[in-house]
Amino acid sequence: MPELPEVETTRRGIEPSMIGQIIQNVIIRHHGLRWPIPDDLPQRLTGSTIRAIKRRAKYLLIDLGHGGVLIHLGMSGSLRILAKSTPPKKHDHLDIEFSPDLALRLHDPRRFGAVLWQPGRVEDHPLLTNLGPEPLEADFDAAYLHAALSKRQIAIKPAIMDNHIVVGVGNIYASESLFRAGIHPETQANQVSQAHCKKLVSAIKATLQDALKAGGSTLRDFVNSDGTSGYFQLQTYVYDRAGQGCKICGSEIRQIRQGQRSTFYCTGCQH
Repeated sequence: MPELPEVETTRRGIEPSMIGQIIQNVIIRHHGLRWPIPDDLPQRLTGSTIRAIKRRAKYLLIDLGHGGVLIHLGMSGSLRILAKSTPPKKHDHLDIEFSPDLALRLHDPRRFGAVLWQPGRVEDHPLLTNLGPEPLEADFDAAYLHAALSKRQIAIKPAIMDNHIVVGVGNIYASESLFRAGIHPETQANQVSQAHCKKLVSAIKATLQDALKAGGSTLRDFVNSDGTSGYFQLQTYVYDRAGQGCKICGSEIRQIRQGQRSTFYCTGCQH
């Protein structure tokens, strides 16, 4: 599933081509995503100027001033900027045409993504109103995280993957961040000290920044807006390395299941 670094990489990739452009046409080839694409989306978008391309959590927001479009890439979605004349492939469900020869095309083989309309401020969509802070922003700090975890009687890994606590820390990045912070993934969230929360906040920020520099991770069908793959998964310390030696201490990397997800940790570095 595309996570925060993949979505932010996509945002940065499509933004230069779209800002200030007037939407000329919208082509819907398949309405049946996670929620149906609104029938009147072409009428709402055509003739509107694209004011900003934003991101909130794993949602891309196309701000048109009088409203906006929320796009979620689901399990397998990707967005590409390409020529309007490019023949659509089997799972190309939506085109937003905005220049004499360019379009934004949504490709989603599993159709778990979403394209939704929000009148007024696009940030006010109900899917966004109860989300936690952005992990790369200043308000996500040790004091905030310690307070947010203080009443959580669950393991720390699923806690930092909870979008009500902090958005965008997906499965790969949670395992990697806990490794960097030296925290065992099964530690009770309300037992993590403020000093360890400080380490964890720094580790989350560093891990996500490294993933952004690498263009995200290659998972399933995800590609960047130019069609290239991300390479962060090649740099991981623990994720998908069960049975191998730790790159830092040489101890064995182990794999466990938490909340139906695979967790990887170092038996030597994480306590």
